[in-house]
Amino acid sequence: MWDAILWIIALIVGIIGVVRIFQRQFLWGIVLIVVALLIGPGGVSLFT
Repeated sequence: MWDAILWIIALIVGIIGVVRIFQRQFLWGIVLIVVALLIGPGGVSLFT
């Protein structure tokens, strides 16, 4: 259950990061993508 919730949160944060990059806010975009990779259950999760 928690994996699904973390995956959804990571997906949303990653999409927002990509949108920020397209809006030429590169720093925020990169930070959000890195955060998405850290909290996502497929990546290096901070919670497990």
